[in-house]
Amino acid sequence: MIVESVLPEYYAELLDVWENSVRATHDFITEDDIEFFKPIIIEQAFPNVTLKCVKNEDGSILGFVGVHELKIEMLFILNAARGQGIGTLLLDHAIKHLGAKQVDVNEQNPLAVGFYQHMGFKIVSRSPLDDMGKPFPILHMSL
Repeated sequence: MIVESVLPEYYAELLDVWENSVRATHDFITEDDIEFFKPIIIEQAFPNVTLKCVKNEDGSILGFVGVHELKIEMLFILNAARGQGIGTLLLDHAIKHLGAKQVDVNEQNPLAVGFYQHMGFKIVSRSPLDDMGKPFPILHMSL
């Protein structure tokens, strides 16, 4: 598997990967929340982070990571591709090549919290609300 840069024309496919991943791992997110976040992600989040992805042999995106100012802002893997080392590969790339040292994780997503802890991140603080003021507690983690 190769980590490669993301071009703006990939944004729609990235959004599909994001939605697929969120539906599989974020059971606390409602349909309304998904629809609320979609335009924010594609119009504001994607353009403001350094994006890297992993594709399959057919060129379809299996997962992606976005980093801004040494912080992992997003790491999502297509549900069908989970457990294949893609998240580890992307996280390692973000740390080694993009300088990532921090990540915020939904407290209600214990698989993600466990993944980051396994990869060496430690919880340094907690916020009761996410960045949008929604009641999704966030764990602030750091290497």
